[in-house]
Amino acid sequence: MEFHHKPVLFEETIRSLAIRPEGTYIDGTMGGGGHSEAILKQLTTGRLLSIDQDPDAIQAAGKRLAPYPQSIRVRGNFSQMAELARAQGIDAVDGVLLDIGVSSYQLDTPERGFSYHHDAPLDMRMSKEGPSARDLVNTLGQQELADIIFRYGEDRSARRIAQGIVQAREQAPIETTAQLAEIIKASVPAAVRRGEGHPARKTFQALRIAVNGELDRLREGLQAGFGLLKPGGRLAVITFHSLEDRIVKQQMHDWCQGCICPKDFPVCVCGRKPQGTLVYKKGLAPSEAEVAENPRARSARLRVIEKLPQEG
Repeated sequence: MEFHHKPVLFEETIRSLAIRPEGTYIDGTMGGGGHSEAILKQLTTGRLLSIDQDPDAIQAAGKRLAPYPQSIRVRGNFSQMAELARAQGIDAVDGVLLDIGVSSYQLDTPERGFSYHHDAPLDMRMSKEGPSARDLVNTLGQQELADIIFRYGEDRSARRIAQGIVQAREQAPIETTAQLAEIIKASVPAAVRRGEGHPARKTFQALRIAVNGELDRLREGLQAGFGLLKPGGRLAVITFHSLEDRIVKQQMHDWCQGCICPKDFPVCVCGRKPQGTLVYKKGLAPSEAEVAENPRARSARLRVIEKLPQEG
């Protein structure tokens, strides 16, 4: 299957990077190479380091980006971008892009085991390495499963679902996405089964986040990306659910915050200065037209921060 990923907020994201032809940039989530190619088209003497942990992405996007001499492609997680950049002789950049979450290719390729829409081996590993979703549902304790489903899926039926998983695996191991989806469906209240969307959606999201350590990698990637920026450089991040967006929003707010002295202090004694400024105060959401064309874009949010020069 061809590695296809339909980027969300595409034009807005590329425009927000304010690309300079001679600049150096990082696409930390290369995927199908759509964002990378758009950046490369605007470069002359500049460079673009594109990173992805998925070997399928490296292979497919490698072919797409091969005609561009400014393109550097490496396999790894974007949380490691500082080390990966240094290995390529890059110490500072003019822009970093992170398109967080699972790609259309990963969702639509049954054998990757991300989706409850297809019956396939229960996997969900973006890197194809390490413990899989199958390992988690067959080995974790009931309370630990419930915590994962509640924390990362924000599902109020987490305890029922975890109990259903543990009871089902006592009869036989849970091997496929269809098995798990049916167990979840049977575990939730009837009102949830009648509601909008598949009752397995939140659990599948939670397991995917846990399998790939997504929220920890996001925190690490934000720090690495902002740390690499030159003054005036921009970090653009696209998120697809509230957990990710909350992390990005809070971190960017922290970078933009100056003095934190109590309000009744006559003068500042903390010496804290803002490190960045938001390009969009509330972030950007997709247009109604984009959501109609690509329903997966519905929950997306683009947030961009520009690094400020630091005194001294």
